[in-house]
Amino acid sequence: MKQKRAIEILKNKEKVDIFYDDRPVWIQELNHDVATVGFVDNFEEKDVFISDLYE
Repeated sequence: MKQKRAIEILKNKEKVDIFYDDRPVWIQELNHDVATVGFVDNFEEKDVFISDLYE
């Protein structure tokens, strides 16, 4: 995913299916090229590169 798209998703709060490593996540915060994501299937949070996220 590109940083511009991640910013659009975060600002609009729209429902978008986003994945990291084949697991559904939501973007909680962006910091340059890193996103803090929460995993939908549990309470885990992780900092990941935005480029590793996909729709």
